[in-house]
Amino acid sequence: MRRPSPHLPVLLAALLATPGGAWAQQVPGPATRPVQSSLPDLGSSANATLSRAEEYQVGRLMMRDLRSQNALLDDAETADYLQNLGSRLSVEAIKGEQRMTFFAVRDRSINAFALPGGFIGVHTGLMLTTNSEAELAGVLAHEIGHVAQRHIARAVQAQGRIGLATLAGMLGAVLVGAATGNADALPGIIAIGQGTAMQQQINFTRMEEHEADRVGIGYLASAGFDPNGMAAFFQTMMRQRGLGGSDIPSLLLTHPVDTVRLAEARSRISAMPAMPRRPDSESYPYIRERLRVLTTTNLGDLRRYYEKEREKQPENGALAYGAALVELQTGKPRVALSLLSPLSEQAPQMPLLHAALAQAQLDAGLQEDGIATFEHGLTLSPRNVPLTVRYAEALLKLDQSKKAHQILLDLFNNVPPTPEQIRLIALVASAAGDTGDAYSYMAELHLANGDLMLASTQLDLALASPGITEVQRKRFVARQDEIRDYLREERGGRRSRDSSGDGKDSPRKPPEGGPRVSTIR
Repeated sequence: MRRPSPHLPVLLAALLATPGGAWAQQVPGPATRPVQSSLPDLGSSANATLSRAEEYQVGRLMMRDLRSQNALLDDAETADYLQNLGSRLSVEAIKGEQRMTFFAVRDRSINAFALPGGFIGVHTGLMLTTNSEAELAGVLAHEIGHVAQRHIARAVQAQGRIGLATLAGMLGAVLVGAATGNADALPGIIAIGQGTAMQQQINFTRMEEHEADRVGIGYLASAGFDPNGMAAFFQTMMRQRGLGGSDIPSLLLTHPVDTVRLAEARSRISAMPAMPRRPDSESYPYIRERLRVLTTTNLGDLRRYYEKEREKQPENGALAYGAALVELQTGKPRVALSLLSPLSEQAPQMPLLHAALAQAQLDAGLQEDGIATFEHGLTLSPRNVPLTVRYAEALLKLDQSKKAHQILLDLFNNVPPTPEQIRLIALVASAAGDTGDAYSYMAELHLANGDLMLASTQLDLALASPGITEVQRKRFVARQDEIRDYLREERGGRRSRDSSGDGKDSPRKPPEGGPRVSTIR
């Protein structure tokens, strides 16, 4: 398996620094309205160059490239946890202006980054390095600050309007090259990283980092987290740098931390009024142990690790959960059951324990018990995304695809699915013999990835499927019309913008993928 380069944000920064070629740098102008600490509002000027809709399209294309390189961690529990945590922080920052998407990158290096369009990635190594949920929230809040301040749109402001396809292509080339580890794909980008242009970008990036710190600390406190979490993680980074010698944590390459920045953060925190702070959520330590298991390269060593740690902390449920996952991974479901059964009884409010227990029961041949555990868990936590996804996967293995299709439809008509979850419902629908729906879900998958032409093709196949009902036909046609209308409008709008050159005719947001209420027959 190839891993994404931990230096991806540096390569993106180098691309942004290209003078006269890709994006030229410009220090932003004076503030137009106060945001947190009188920071500039980039809305109008940034939109003149790169609208939010265009940023979102570029971000979706970059996410598709990351997904194609198997760089994302496809784990329902981790994805749900990160999205919930990030949403708590971003609700005040974005105020409904755009959707924020938080995801885990399958990489044990210490890194995090923001992509265009509100996509924020966190490396699994960073999550394992944090010592508290407030530290992890501090990293997310900082990256949300980059998005809220529209730093990427600011970077293209001086150059004027750039074609969306060209922009996506340039960023995509960097992304694919970094994800594949192919140094030959990046000779021009490496050259860009030399001389004055790179120095200007580093300076600009440092300014952005201070901005993101200022707004991020505010988001952190508003969400009820201890704002000292951000400063604590700064200290962790500096300690890692001091202990690591030349092996500098990846995060420091694009998020330079020094004593001045740390002192500024502490000063802002000390000036904040005292407020009650939430403790770490119950899920945080469990997700950390889950990631430890999912990203390990030696389950035998990890089993010994849990044996030693559980001797020191016999009441630590997260350690018992991690140990149980190791047993599941190594084909010992009965041992996992002995660990998970008491945990599930002690913490019935935690869906991830019900999911793990049910999976252990099914692996041990206890089919009725496993199904009962899933259903009991969903009674306690209706429409919990990871638990429902795990239940659907189990039903698919048990040749109960019709039921799996039904529960996934109910879930995704109420909760936006990830592309991986759209792929699952397409697979389930196909197994259930619902061919038209399967094609329509694949169309939604392509929409989620930003590929409208492929989505349109899948809807053609859905309409050509034998046995579709009149309700299905109308639904597929309506979705097809929505896509084609958008494409016609976008082509016309692009010609208008190209001819005027003022960038004022910004496109509307493209259709998003995911089963909706209208998909229920």
